[in-house]
Amino acid sequence: MPRYAFRIEYDGGPFAGWQRQADQPSVQGAVEAALARLEPGPHTIAAAGRTDAGVHATAQVAHADLAKDWDPFRLSEALNFHLKPAPVAISACARVADDFHARFSALERRYLFRLVARRAPVVHDRGLVWQVQNPLDVAAMRAGAAHLLGRHDFTTFRSSLCQAASPVKTLDEIRIEEIDYPAGREIRFHLRARSFLHNQVRSIVGTLERVGASFWAPDQVRTALEACDRAACGPVCPPQGLYLNGVSYPQEPFG
Repeated sequence: MPRYAFRIEYDGGPFAGWQRQADQPSVQGAVEAALARLEPGPHTIAAAGRTDAGVHATAQVAHADLAKDWDPFRLSEALNFHLKPAPVAISACARVADDFHARFSALERRYLFRLVARRAPVVHDRGLVWQVQNPLDVAAMRAGAAHLLGRHDFTTFRSSLCQAASPVKTLDEIRIEEIDYPAGREIRFHLRARSFLHNQVRSIVGTLERVGASFWAPDQVRTALEACDRAACGPVCPPQGLYLNGVSYPQEPFG
């Protein structure tokens, strides 16, 4: 059976997360239902990351085995037709080797978190960013973030429901970018690692927001990390600002 990789983007707002659920809408369920319109199912697709409820993606990667030898462009077009009106799109499709696995073949994953600091309600990006009303000290957040780079026990920044075998992860990059607008400022957090723990990104961003708001000193991030205690973490920020925006492989499937 030929194997195909899909690059998928979606608005996570209407979904209970990526993973298929019996009684709630999911992104996986939407894509598998679209596949069933093309070939008899049931179909099971595997993804690079299981995003939570409300989390978005601009470049999720998944794979599936199909019976028919499809032209990748025609397959993506057909899937996009059957995905309507769900806010999900196949932005690229490629035939891949039988041993390619969207999750286990991945070398790294990249996440973006968008935070908007302004008083007026967000209109055009409603549901797509986390809004806070007070200004944030970006230099202080960068100083706090520096303590998280490298290989650490991230128990403090791990959900109590996390099922990962180990809390030890290597955070390869955490970059904080500022974009000024006439009505406010957007702060973008770029995080890169081979893999992440459940709620790790949202826990990190929520903690750094406390630093930016001057409730925490930057060095308190190191203290929280070294505590290896979930109770030492700052608040977990809401999901709507989080995007899975890249997955890398030894051989890029989409050219």
